[in-house]
Amino acid sequence: QVQLGESGGGLVQAGGSLRLSCAAPGRTFSSYARGWFRQAPGKEREFVAAISWSGGNTGYADSLKDRFTISRDNAKNTVYLQMNSLKPEDTAVYYCNIVQRDGSSWTPRRDYWGQGTQVTVSS
Repeated sequence: QVQLGESGGGLVQAGGSLRLSCAAPGRTFSSYARGWFRQAPGKEREFVAAISWSGGNTGYADSLKDRFTISRDNAKNTVYLQMNSLKPEDTAVYYCNIVQRDGSSWTPRRDYWGQGTQVTVSS
């Protein structure tokens, strides 16, 4: 399975910002929509945000759309997640995957996940 490389996580104080990156090798997945998901300790993985292959359509979890912004640079085959005004409850491992539109939702196209990148927000 081709792995997407998540990076950019770290430890940040509440109110701070981070930008996560999701890179794919070469042109792999360049024509696929891609999304971010997160999993906090003891909780199920949840949808965060998604973006179409062209970047023209985006989707967000309702509770995050005012603070998070997804974007992509197709020349670099990389998708970004800008996270602002971070809160302790944003602490989780963040994963990237190829996604598909499913009605009003975005769902993973495959059940294969990389290592993710850890985001820890201190209070």
